[in-house]
Amino acid sequence: MSNQHDQGRFETRAIHAGQGHDPVTGAVMTPVYMTSTYAQRAPAEPIGGYEYSRTSNPTRTALENNLASLEGGTFGLCFASGLAATSALLNRLVPGDHVVAGDDLYGGTYRIFTKVFERYGIEFSFVGTSDPEAVRGAMTERTRYLYIESPSNPLLRLTDIAAMSAIAHAGGALLVVDNTFATPYLQRPLELGADLVLHSLTKYLGGHSDVVGGALIGRDPSLREELAFFQNSCGGTGGPLDAFLVLRGTKTLAVRMERHCANALALAEYLEGRPEVERVHYPGLASHPQHELARRQMHGFGGMVSFELAGGVEAGNAFASATRIFTLAESLGGVESLVETPPSMTHASIPPEVRRAAGLADGLVRLSVGIEHVDDLRADLEQALVAAREAVPSA
Repeated sequence: MSNQHDQGRFETRAIHAGQGHDPVTGAVMTPVYMTSTYAQRAPAEPIGGYEYSRTSNPTRTALENNLASLEGGTFGLCFASGLAATSALLNRLVPGDHVVAGDDLYGGTYRIFTKVFERYGIEFSFVGTSDPEAVRGAMTERTRYLYIESPSNPLLRLTDIAAMSAIAHAGGALLVVDNTFATPYLQRPLELGADLVLHSLTKYLGGHSDVVGGALIGRDPSLREELAFFQNSCGGTGGPLDAFLVLRGTKTLAVRMERHCANALALAEYLEGRPEVERVHYPGLASHPQHELARRQMHGFGGMVSFELAGGVEAGNAFASATRIFTLAESLGGVESLVETPPSMTHASIPPEVRRAAGLADGLVRLSVGIEHVDDLRADLEQALVAAREAVPSA
């Protein structure tokens, strides 16, 4: 499909980049190409450049080009999940290769690193990436990736992406940034020196809790060729309907993120003033240790908030079970608000001693703040805090 709208500001590209009206029917929205194979004029001469939908599909191509534009890359590759994208990334490595990663990672990322790829001779070191000296000390001559989340999941720690780029490149490694929490609307790591950006499309880019997907975006043509080989040969590609749903989501990303950010900041400020709460993790708060970095590196502070209750795990569980608007569920980034307890849910695959060493308290609560009316969300938090206090009277 032709497209005359790949230029312009973010909000315009979110709606138009990678897409144009269908040349056959004039359809304004990208069609869902529900086909597995494509006719060819002669052997190895496809009519429209497509042969088989595991390799490429027009709907997926539109999404890949859209994401590349939003992140400031030259290519995007889409996968069936964020972990499928991570798997393709790690498939580039060989036994003896080394990865330096943040010690405050999504549990599924930690699991695929330690339970899957360590078995194949890939080595991993986990350090606090907010400390450049710790990262520099962990690098070896075999380090191939420096892998970071910023903000991190679930403690919302920030990492100086430009500084990490310098460290990675000095050591001959690539910098990979999981930009799921920030989205390209709030932060564009490629512009700060990263080599690859990873997304769980399930989250803010999809935005409606109805699709699972992942993506890798970059600028180096040779990296694209390598990663596309693993995308095709290992088969972890998403379907055309998944791509269509994410394209539907990216069109409203800017307006959704503005509301997510506004609501999250208001609730973080509210929680910080409550006696039941010991600590709030949100980069938009002046109390956050990397608040100034967040102001410099990000366009906004995001829709994720985590906090620790005085009553520990018992209070956290009582709180998460008492909310009425916040749904107790895993995942994040949808228009609806969600609550979860990472130690027993999204980060349960990380051994307790490893979680605690990284600063992830047993009673941590994580909020994915949606776009409902902020007064309703605040009232829901208030009644849940009362329920938690009553369940743990000594808190």
